[in-house]
Amino acid sequence: MNYQILKNIIDAELQRFQTISEDEWNYKNAPEKWSKKEIIGHLCDSALTNIRRFVVTQYKENENIVYDQNFWVKAQNYQNVPVSDLIDLWKSLNYQIVHIVENIPDEALQRTCDTSKTEPQVYTLEFIINDYVDHLHHHLKAI
Repeated sequence: MNYQILKNIIDAELQRFQTISEDEWNYKNAPEKWSKKEIIGHLCDSALTNIRRFVVTQYKENENIVYDQNFWVKAQNYQNVPVSDLIDLWKSLNYQIVHIVENIPDEALQRTCDTSKTEPQVYTLEFIINDYVDHLHHHLKAI
């Protein structure tokens, strides 16, 4: 993976986030749907979980590292966190991911991690890194 791509995504999105009004950040289509604020909170949770995966998988094979995304968003009450705080957290976590991934030795990219909640789903670190970027793209489209 070209780590500059992730850095470019972060920088471009930070600029775009500035064009979104507070009302747009807070708007919910339905009570059970996430607002843009909750989506960026979810992306922070994803970053936290994946930072752990990216580090632990380098020294511990097949560690089970999962999280319940809906519970995390609800428990952290992102809807009532200032959007500027969420953007700052998202930025810091993702720049940290760029730093971590840049420093993963090539030989560690084939080590594996279990990302499942039930039946084992084991993926290489390389796959998980690429999947993180795909997941990021998916949710950024909704913001």
